Amino acid sequence: METEKKLIVDGVRVDGRKWDELRDIKMKVGVLKNPVGSASIEWGKNKVIAGVYGPREVIPKFEEDSTKAILKCEYNMAPFSVEDRKRPGPDRRSVEISKVITEALSSVVLLEEFPNTQINVYIEILRADAGTRIAGITAASLALADAGVPMKDLVAGCTSGKVNGEIVLDLCKEEDNYGDCDLPVAIIPKNKEIVLLQMDGILTKEEFNKAFDLVVDGAMNVYEMQKKALYEKYKNKDV
Repeated sequence: METEKKLIVDGVRVDGRKWDELRDIKMKVGVLKNPVGSASIEWGKNKVIAGVYGPREVIPKFEEDSTKAILKCEYNMAPFSVEDRKRPGPDRRSVEISKVITEALSSVVLLEEFPNTQINVYIEILRADAGTRIAGITAASLALADAGVPMKDLVAGCTSGKVNGEIVLDLCKEEDNYGDCDLPVAIIPKNKEIVLLQMDGILTKEEFNKAFDLVVDGAMNVYEMQKKALYEKYKNKDV
């Protein structure tokens, strides 16, 4: 269904970007003192921070697994992260996103290296502006790497979607609210294996193929930023 709100005019999107252009992204690792690993991301107007604790004792004890570690990811939006104040604490959406992020990261973390332990990843959305789950999983992946947790690879993500009938990359808030479709995707860059794919809206087969190719290219660009952020921290370490 066509939206009433005009979000693309003469090929220029509502925030001034081209159809295949990412929002401004800034990443940094080692931003918190207490966790063993941490990372922050500013993605457009999103502000996200992630911290990792563990491997450590499993609580409650009955969840302990003698063959591998248990990965627990908790995604939370701060009450002040949105314009209309959010009620504190977990809600149905945050529980669902926590679950899909846990499943995605479990595909790269070498959990079998740490049996009878748990690894906790906390993701806090300080400011929300569309694509928070992807920004969250990208920050969490960086925080795990910063913590020295063995992984097959990082997890990198991005979004694409359909706005005013056009396929575009990395939806901003207005495009997410008033566009026709949103397609968040996270991949393991090494082999481009999909670890998260959700779609809100309707696309034809041709539109989906175009949106998918676009979002994978976007995720690969995000991956390069992740590697640079890690390099920027450790290149300055005294040898």
